[in-house]
Amino acid sequence: MVAGTDGVPSGSRAVAADPAAAERVTHATVRDVELAQAGTLALVTLDNGLDHTKPATLGPRGLGELRAVLDGLAERAARGEIQAVGVTGAPPLFLAGADLRSVAALRDRETAGAIARAGHDAYRLLGELAVPTFAFVNGPALGGGLELALACTYRTVAADVTRLGLPEVRLGLVPGWGGCFLLPRLIGLASALDIIVRRPLVGRFTDAREARRLGLVDTVCEPGAFLADSLAWADDVLSGKVTVDRSVPEAPADVVEAARAELDRRLHGSAPAPYRALDLVAAAPTADRDAAFAAEDEALTDLLLSEEFRSGLYAFDLTTRRSRHAHDAGLARPVRSVGIVGAGLMATQLAVLVSSRLQVPVAMREVDEERAAAGRAAVERQVRDLVSGGRLTEADGARLQSAITVGTDVAALAGADLVIEAVTEIMSVKQQVFAELEAVVDPATVLATNTSALSVTTMGAGLRRAERVVGLHFFNPVARMPLVEVVHTAATDPASLATAFDIAGRLGKTAVPVADRPGFVVNRVLLRLLADVAATVERGTPVEVADRALRPMGLPMGPFALIDLVGLPVALHVLGTLHDELGERFPRSPGLERLAREGRRLTDDAGDVDPAIQAAFGEPGPGALDEPGVLGVVLDGLAEEIGLLLDEAVVEGPGQVDLCMILGAGWPFHLGGITPYLDRTGHAERVRGRRFHAPGVASLPA
Repeated sequence: MVAGTDGVPSGSRAVAADPAAAERVTHATVRDVELAQAGTLALVTLDNGLDHTKPATLGPRGLGELRAVLDGLAERAARGEIQAVGVTGAPPLFLAGADLRSVAALRDRETAGAIARAGHDAYRLLGELAVPTFAFVNGPALGGGLELALACTYRTVAADVTRLGLPEVRLGLVPGWGGCFLLPRLIGLASALDIIVRRPLVGRFTDAREARRLGLVDTVCEPGAFLADSLAWADDVLSGKVTVDRSVPEAPADVVEAARAELDRRLHGSAPAPYRALDLVAAAPTADRDAAFAAEDEALTDLLLSEEFRSGLYAFDLTTRRSRHAHDAGLARPVRSVGIVGAGLMATQLAVLVSSRLQVPVAMREVDEERAAAGRAAVERQVRDLVSGGRLTEADGARLQSAITVGTDVAALAGADLVIEAVTEIMSVKQQVFAELEAVVDPATVLATNTSALSVTTMGAGLRRAERVVGLHFFNPVARMPLVEVVHTAATDPASLATAFDIAGRLGKTAVPVADRPGFVVNRVLLRLLADVAATVERGTPVEVADRALRPMGLPMGPFALIDLVGLPVALHVLGTLHDELGERFPRSPGLERLAREGRRLTDDAGDVDPAIQAAFGEPGPGALDEPGVLGVVLDGLAEEIGLLLDEAVVEGPGQVDLCMILGAGWPFHLGGITPYLDRTGHAERVRGRRFHAPGVASLPA
């Protein structure tokens, strides 16, 4: 059902009484197209009359209009006036799903059920007309948009479409307008579970090429003549020149059980929507259409009224409409070349991303030829992977490779408009790097640091022009993680800050402005969580109990697996920095330090904590907590730390904290970030004496 809009506005609570009141109506217009061979095709175009920044969605009024149009076409088909029906979107979009604004504040079951049924009532006509129906998918088709296409007999798609999907479970819903029934009967259980359950949880969509391979669409047409080619293909289908294979792949016998086990490992039952979707998909191959649609209606009605859905809407709103930070783009300096100091893991990832996205030369500098050679090899591997994965052509890969140079002479960076240092996290080393750079670069060159926790102010304190120093904190892996924390100091000038935001945006990242305080947002919050977990173990809690304690939150991984992912030495280094800067709220962990000296991993291949590491902490003792006790300590600690972070004005408000945690740490949508969760569970009020959000806002866009 729901896939997205441009955001859910504040004040949406009033929509509960009349979901259609806030609807931006998408109209369905019809024109007849005379095909060369097969007769007349009635072409329905969905259009909200707005530009591409406000994609077409369907609410109660739009669904009613679509149903009325299809009822009229059913009568024409019965009279033999038309031989087919086609549905397309106003370029460059197809349909983005349901209008979230019309369901944002539903509170009564009757209205929620009516919205669930309205989609089925309109869409099922496309599968019940007396003539074949075609979906001409000219652009993104998400949620209810893709379900509309699934309801048709045939589907074409433009070759440049990259966003096809049913992302409802990410928002706390299920595909409730036919998707859970129709998709597995079209492409098989295994692929349907992947598209409906797995991919949404990691924010992944399907592109045109893969959709054709899976059988989700029947043919791919070039975008330049998409509609004409789609109509010609439909004509060939209707005249019998083209036939479509409708065989459904067999699924492994245990595919449903395997998917359920995967959900349990990931979510531990913390979010209901993926499990409801799994049950609906599993029943689809043997279900009756009416019974299957009734089951979708029931599930969708339940979930529309759930806390998880309201949290998902809040998170969706943060990551779409409210993630766009206003800055004066006119102040940004032009960046025609970029320098990077360092050629390690983060540095080489940055080089490839910057050069490929900005189409500029990148000069990298290392301290010796051995490290420079390793950097060149790393860049070569990354480019090779992009080419072999089909994301770059051989020619583009060669151009990218030649645009990135790695050497040992800092003078090679002299002509750069922006230089990013990505060297080891030692303040004296970073200060030395900036001093060397200041001696060779232009006075207008912006100097950026990728530090994850160190003071940017201190880093630039010895420079003649500290006003051009800014933080650009990327997250690993650089190409995939969407967040950049843009760190400003008291000295940073508007032009340098605007340049940082401009670069982050051109790299396809969401930039969040943060003040120069230890750990900024993501690392400060995560390290407080990890420090509190480790502290409970130091006080006698068994490591297995501490590891399981956070499972009710449904985080992407357990605390010890997260430490392994970051790297224990790195985690301890950041923890030490925060301990030195912020005090005993970030206690050192002798047990973790002992494991680091031994070079030990903390978890097994499945991500579960290794019980053998208990020895590093000593035997469990009288201070041991049970799982709810550990969770309570962690949530109290998070409420305290985020409250202090906001008091220090690190970011402008709790929504920015949630945005950082969702995009920078994979915090799940069903929690709505961290601050609404702390409000709902009472920890914010207990620790701070007040909520982060006004009552009722913690689970709704504000």
